Amino acid sequence: MQYRILLSILCSLLLALTTSRAVEPTRQCYDINDGWRFYYTSELDGANADYVTLPHSWQTTLGSYGYVASAANYIRTLNIPAEWEGKRLFLRFGGVQSVAELFVNGRYVGSHKGGFTAFTMEITHYVKYGAENYIRVVASCGERSDVLPLSSDMDLTAGIYRGVELMVTPKHIISPLHHSSEGVYVVQESVDKDRAIGVVRCYLSTPGVDNANLALRIVGPDGYEAQYRHMRATKISSDRAIEIPYDITMPALWSPENPQMYRVELTLEAGKMTDRVEVVTGFRKVSISDDNKLCINGKPYAVRGVNLAHDRMGLGMAISEENLVEDFAAVCDLGANAVRSMSGPHMPLLYDMCDSEGVLAWVDMPFTRSPLAFSDICYYPHDAFRSNGKAQLEEIVAQNYNHPSIVMWGLFSLVWQRGDDVVDYVKELNTLAHKLDPSRLTVGCSNSDGGINFVTDLIVLRQDVGLYKGRVEDVGVWCRQLAGNKQFATLRYGVCYGEEGVAEHATDRVERAERGAKHIPERRQTYMHEGYSAIIDSMGNFWGVWLDNMYDYASSRRAYALNQSGLVGYDHRSHKDAYYLYRAKWNARANTLHIADRSWRERRDTLQQIDVYSSAEGLLLLVNGDTARVERIAAGHFRADSVIINGKAVIEARDTVNSLSDKVEIVCGSKL
Repeated sequence: MQYRILLSILCSLLLALTTSRAVEPTRQCYDINDGWRFYYTSELDGANADYVTLPHSWQTTLGSYGYVASAANYIRTLNIPAEWEGKRLFLRFGGVQSVAELFVNGRYVGSHKGGFTAFTMEITHYVKYGAENYIRVVASCGERSDVLPLSSDMDLTAGIYRGVELMVTPKHIISPLHHSSEGVYVVQESVDKDRAIGVVRCYLSTPGVDNANLALRIVGPDGYEAQYRHMRATKISSDRAIEIPYDITMPALWSPENPQMYRVELTLEAGKMTDRVEVVTGFRKVSISDDNKLCINGKPYAVRGVNLAHDRMGLGMAISEENLVEDFAAVCDLGANAVRSMSGPHMPLLYDMCDSEGVLAWVDMPFTRSPLAFSDICYYPHDAFRSNGKAQLEEIVAQNYNHPSIVMWGLFSLVWQRGDDVVDYVKELNTLAHKLDPSRLTVGCSNSDGGINFVTDLIVLRQDVGLYKGRVEDVGVWCRQLAGNKQFATLRYGVCYGEEGVAEHATDRVERAERGAKHIPERRQTYMHEGYSAIIDSMGNFWGVWLDNMYDYASSRRAYALNQSGLVGYDHRSHKDAYYLYRAKWNARANTLHIADRSWRERRDTLQQIDVYSSAEGLLLLVNGDTARVERIAAGHFRADSVIINGKAVIEARDTVNSLSDKVEIVCGSKL
């Protein structure tokens, strides 16, 4: 699957090269990820600095969050050729967790507060041409009240955890400084099958020049020119948007089943200087229907989504593009049609893949709180905190604006505290999100009652009914109460759920979960997902179902320093039973056959229940060669009840439609 995704991206790049007009590159970008020296700020002179390659994090071991040095230096030299004098130079950082301060040749350039977004700083007037230059980045992750998030269930591993590039440009340019975006935004004002109408908004930086020529070219998925516009821009300033209208008839619309992409080229001519930027986008309309269905171009979709954390075993958050391709391939193999970037955006490659594969995306801003500590503060009502949250939201929207796969901006997740009310602040964020981007919906994830559920366009209700009290079946009662609640009649709600599970924690009895328990059997996770998915599928009153989480992730607040609610383990290799349950339900393009509870090899009872997940209706189950009666419990879920096994047994499941088989050996009863 990952090879197909990479091939799709490469084909898109090849199309861009073969169909574009012959224009020489106006800017050069150089990765500067190697040659960095790293040492903690407490080490003073850095005599024992290590050489590291970016991306890098110094918190990659479980349980390290909050217990190691909170600030460190990254330094390197950078040779600037003499012939670059007269050009402009920028450093773009993909992500530093969570506060970064940049120095060039000992001079302070600037700072950035927020670990999930990129930032770009101009260094033109700080460098020496024809000489080596000294770059220092001070990265810090200490607790502070003016940078979101204040609380998180997910460990935020410190460092320059995404790549860095040096950009060399002409003097007059399409600005890379507008929230560290491309400086070009394809604004979609009205989109349907007949016409796509809007403006291409851009920001220019032309020191000493207040007028210039702009040429806009939009190339369709078929490689043909869909639009060409030329205009004279006047009264240019770096903070003033220039807008060029477009009107495309009979557009090829982007949709999950047909993700059509357009290339947008913008060329700036200021005096004798030329700059050119290309972005890709897709035209589509996002809405929510009166009957609570998410619609793309008016067509309703049943959203089957997974939450996606940011880290990996041994790497922390400093994952590579290859890691992300592998993770996304697993999401597609599961059959999910949507991903949620928890707490903040992933690197742009994730949304490039979502664009090309037709996968919907929900991108959070980092306004969140750990659900484990009721005393956790997630909000300070002072100006510094509020301004930082708004600034991070502006960056998230700007840097990801042109991705058609992103259909909603997440404004909060599980926020609650005894004290200052957060609702007014959420309202401000909601107003800002709609001002920045009227074409998308806003969403929040809530485990609270009250007014916070009625601010955003959509709400996702985080549910754990039946896990810590009652029974799993109680989620059905909750669904009926929700549907019958007149107050919630106008609420556009989805649901999110999950439960921890460890394959090595065997148990003969599935018991109620206890918060903070160190015995976390996978069987309880499986039982919860079987019950929840069957009931929620039958109710059918949610615009989306979100599984929490796709992968286990580091969480120092939890037992074993892990949140183990993933469908796949922290190694991103070990698939749990629940993974195959949803693969059987969701993946219509591949066949699934999996015998559950395979890690539970030694069982005390002689009376057993055998669960099998299969995407086909034709299923044969054999126990030591004898046929066992199988009943369909729910979509993709089959069960043989009251199977007597005393001693060793070979259990084999056969998909009689697709000629698949699965086999496991167990031992039961007195022969243990």
